[in-house]
Amino acid sequence: MPPWVIGIDLGGTKTEIGLVSPENEIAARRRFATEDWRGPQSLVERIDATIGALQAEISLGADLAAVGICAPGPLDHITGTLLEPVNIPGLHHMPLQAMLEAQLHAPVRVEHDAKAAGLGEYYFGAGLGERSMVYIIIGTGVGAAIIMDGRLYHGLRGAAGEFGHATIDLHGVQCHCGSIGCAETFLSGPWLARRYAAACQSIAPSWDMETGITGAQVNELAAAGDPLAEAVIAQAGEALGAMVGAQAMTLDIECFVVGGSVAHCGDSLFIPARAAVKRYAFDALARRVRILPNALDTDAPILGCAWLARRALGA
Repeated sequence: MPPWVIGIDLGGTKTEIGLVSPENEIAARRRFATEDWRGPQSLVERIDATIGALQAEISLGADLAAVGICAPGPLDHITGTLLEPVNIPGLHHMPLQAMLEAQLHAPVRVEHDAKAAGLGEYYFGAGLGERSMVYIIIGTGVGAAIIMDGRLYHGLRGAAGEFGHATIDLHGVQCHCGSIGCAETFLSGPWLARRYAAACQSIAPSWDMETGITGAQVNELAAAGDPLAEAVIAQAGEALGAMVGAQAMTLDIECFVVGGSVAHCGDSLFIPARAAVKRYAFDALARRVRILPNALDTDAPILGCAWLARRALGA
């Protein structure tokens, strides 16, 4: 039987830890506030204590086999070091893998959060049975995981999949990254809010504008029939389709799975996205492209990390 392992989703606000069974089910989970300001040693000690509580919760007497943990980038997945992730400044340059292995006395693997979620969907969710897949996560930002022939593609320096900052509008608005017309300026939750607020005032959106609304609330307004909100989400869907079309033409991959909070917009996002692919990719390729909602939602990073943990054991 495969071993019990731990999957950890380390975020800027919270850290969620799941105990994953040999059947790849999350048998128990706990979360705590990340509080990065408390520093690296505090984090590893709290992870250790939480894992112990999870094992006790289901009376698991066996030693911990391995741990997979994901975090926001940038990070070095080879050495398992956090670099300078914007929303966890207290953990900058933390040797996460080395510190956890010393604390837990078990092998640890570290991965970017979007890529871990992509592995979860590929092996256990919407991508199950696919040869290759791109997982696109749309929330506060936009990122992607590229899985080709079952292997995660990191790129030369681990930055592959930063499609959120690919330009899809040469004459678009400026993104907070400094570039113009990024996909993220149409798709991310904060930009849904900015575009809706701008539409209400008949002005152009900007990255620094105050909105008084969230992307989730824009989705609620669209579902209630607000025409401006409907137009904002339809425009986001078209942008998603343009981005997928470009990826499909570049990678020759047909399966695209979309997760993250903005994926909760459902068909109001997916229908215009699927239609747009036909306008932004060769017909012979576009008609084979599938844009699918994710199947695992917030379980994907933990299950992807569990898969990484098992690879650390050669399982």
